[in-house]
Amino acid sequence: MLGVTLRHRFPAFTLDVDFDAPGGITALFGPSGSGKSTVLLAIAGLLRPDAGRVSLDGVVLLDRAAGIWTPPHRRRCGVVFQDARLLPHLTVLANLNYGARRAPPGPGPSLDDVVDLLGIAPLLTRRPRLLSGGERQRVALGRALLSRPRALLMDEPLSALDAARKAEILPYFERLRDTAGPPIVYVTHAMDEVDRLADHLVLLDAGRVLASGPIEEVTARTDLPALSARRDAGTVLTVTILAHDPARGLTTLSFSGGELWVPLRAEAPGTRHRLRIPARDVALALTRPDGLSHHNVLPATVIGVAPVGPTGPHEAFVTLALGPARLPARLPARLLARVTVDAVQRLGLVPGMALFTLVKSVALGAERPA
Repeated sequence: MLGVTLRHRFPAFTLDVDFDAPGGITALFGPSGSGKSTVLLAIAGLLRPDAGRVSLDGVVLLDRAAGIWTPPHRRRCGVVFQDARLLPHLTVLANLNYGARRAPPGPGPSLDDVVDLLGIAPLLTRRPRLLSGGERQRVALGRALLSRPRALLMDEPLSALDAARKAEILPYFERLRDTAGPPIVYVTHAMDEVDRLADHLVLLDAGRVLASGPIEEVTARTDLPALSARRDAGTVLTVTILAHDPARGLTTLSFSGGELWVPLRAEAPGTRHRLRIPARDVALALTRPDGLSHHNVLPATVIGVAPVGPTGPHEAFVTLALGPARLPARLPARLLARVTVDAVQRLGLVPGMALFTLVKSVALGAERPA
């Protein structure tokens, strides 16, 4: 668990944040200039804030009120920047060993473990100038892991890569997330990276935290213009491949709110995925419909109805709890539907109302693995 409370005044900007990063990948998301990279620098000890406290697994790294300041080299935070910052005169293997030499005694991943995790065995004898952007970032990540960090801090590591190189490296980031390694703080302004990688989302704007929590909960909120004002506003679900039906060309996904059918996937059963469902691809019905092309018809309960805002003056977001027709104390899964105000009135949609959601399987088929 990483706990962060920071306050720092710049000439034209004040940073004032308070959040926890519980494990897995915590994404710091927001527009340029919102303070994301500044937070990362303060966690790493590369910025001494005016006030604040940073703790990692019960160890206090910074407490300005108590006079505690742990220097950067003793915080054991591995940092991966936008540019890989590899040592150009060394081979990939020598760059990795440089990280390993900085590791303290104790258990941690071996060189072979990291090479296998990141798929960089064919690169070990090359120098950085002979690597693609995605390959350089994988090596930089490997070097950071071999230093046995308590936390991994990643500052927009994909921002300098084109779409092809991003697609090349994202599966390795996902693999790292799923290996129960150190907590990862991941700075980005790309929502597609958040959807695919993050377990926890901290939404920043103008140096303030607008929202913080599990990604499934934050993306379902309709009171956050930074998310809901987007035309592709929707929710993120964590799902697992349950089974394949090659004859029908379909794959079944399971999640806390039920099951979904999507076009046939290549991954093995048990593989975890992160699935974004745009609100505009969700339809509503008061009774279970028959004779439809939709494969996915799920029972749900209306949690709330809210206007979309200026981008859709005649539309509304309907927030839904997937599962039994009741309002549980802790909702297992949420979904957003973007419908017309007329539909809200005709269907009489109010909180607590039981209905059915319809999601096209083709709308889910383009999503990438998590």
